[in-house]
Amino acid sequence: MPTSRQPRRLPRPAEFAPLLQLKRRRGGLTARRLADAHTIADLRRIARHTTPTGPFEYVDGAADQEIGLRRARQAFADLEFRPGILRDVSHADLDTPVPGGSSALPFGLAPTGWTRMMHSAGERAVAAAAQRAGIPYTLSTMGTTSIGDVAAAAPEAVKWFQLYLWKDRERSLRLVSDARAAGYSALLVTVDVPVAGNRVRDVHNGLTIPPQLTLRTFLDAAHRPRWWFDFLTTEPLRFAADPTRSGSPGMFADDIFDSTVTFDDLVWLREAWPGTLIVKGVQTVADAVAAVEHGADGVVVSNHGGRQLDRAPVPLHLLPAVRKALGDGPTVMLDTGITHGSDIVAAIALGADLALVGRAYLYGLMAGGEAGVTRAIEILADEVERTVRLLGARGVADLSPDHVRLMTRRAPVPLTDWAV
Repeated sequence: MPTSRQPRRLPRPAEFAPLLQLKRRRGGLTARRLADAHTIADLRRIARHTTPTGPFEYVDGAADQEIGLRRARQAFADLEFRPGILRDVSHADLDTPVPGGSSALPFGLAPTGWTRMMHSAGERAVAAAAQRAGIPYTLSTMGTTSIGDVAAAAPEAVKWFQLYLWKDRERSLRLVSDARAAGYSALLVTVDVPVAGNRVRDVHNGLTIPPQLTLRTFLDAAHRPRWWFDFLTTEPLRFAADPTRSGSPGMFADDIFDSTVTFDDLVWLREAWPGTLIVKGVQTVADAVAAVEHGADGVVVSNHGGRQLDRAPVPLHLLPAVRKALGDGPTVMLDTGITHGSDIVAAIALGADLALVGRAYLYGLMAGGEAGVTRAIEILADEVERTVRLLGARGVADLSPDHVRLMTRRAPVPLTDWAV
C-alpha cells in the first residue's frame, strides 16, 4: 500500500482567484496577433490568413519542385552546435561592421520584389523598421516604391540598392545614379537571373502585377477583406522603376533583364559606382574569386531563395569554402533558408560577415505591416542573442567555425573546395 498519500480537502473559494485572472489584451486585432507570435513560423501562419493566396505564395514558394529551398533549410536543421562552457556570457555584443556603417545585429533585410503586393505599406515600412532596429535594408530594382521615397521614409538607415542589369544600360545607370544621390552606400548586383526561374505556384495562381480581380481572386478576397481594402484605397501597385509595365513577374524578368551580362560588366559597374560593390548570387568558389578579381568588394553566397535554379548549391555548405578562398578582406554575406536566429549565428560562425533575411520579414509584413516587420526582427534578434550566449560566446566577434559542425543526414560535410 502507498505510504505517501496526500490528505484531501475541499478548495476554498478564495484560492480560485489567482487561477482565474484573465490575461489583459491591449491594442487591436493585429497588435494582439503579433504579441502572440513568438517564432517566424507563427508570423507565417498569420500571414497565410491575412494575405490573398497569390501574394502569399509568391513569397512562400520557390522554383520547380522547391528542392533547393528545402535543402537550404535542411542544412541549417542538420548542423550541430558545439558550445563552450564556463564563460562569462552576461552580455552579448551583437554589433556588426557592414559596408556603409554598422549593424546593431548580425543580419540585414534582403531585397524583395513587389513588396507592396504583400502589404500596402511596402518598402517604406520595411525601411522604417530596419532604421529603428539599426540594421541595413536593401531596396530591390523590382521594388514598388521609388529610391527617393524609401530614402525619405528612413533617412538614417543604412540603405543598399540591389541592381539587376537591364538590357537598357542607360536605365541601369540612371538607377545607380539615383541610388547614389539618395545616400545608398552599397550596390548589390544580382547575377543569378539570366532568365526567370520557373515558379510553379505563381503560374498556377495566375499571378500578375498588378493583381487581376477574377472570380478566383474575388472569392479569395472574401476571406481577406483588409488586404483588398488597403490595396484599393492606397496608391496603385506599380513597378517603381517603370510604372508603365504590367504582367507576370517572369515576364518582367525576361523582358527587362540582360542575359548577356559577363564579368566584364562588373568592371563597367565598378567605374560607375564609387561605393561598395557586392555581387549577389554567387554559387561556386571560382565565381566568388572571379567577382572580386573583377572589382567587387564582396559577394553574397545565395541561390536566390531557391527561386531560380532548383537544386542549386546549398549556400550554407558553400560558405566556408568561399570564406577560405577570399580570405579576410572581401565582404562575404549569405542568404537563403534562414528561418531562425540560430541560422544567422551559424552563418556568422562559418564565415559570413552578415546574413540577409527575406521571407522571414515578409511574413511579418504580411502579418502586420511595419509592426509585423519589427516583430520579425525582434524574434530573430532574441534568438540570435540567446544562441550566442548558449554557445559560450560574448558576441558575434567570438563566433568561429569551432562552434558549428556541418552535417548531412549521413555524415559531416567536409570543408573542402568542393565547389571550385
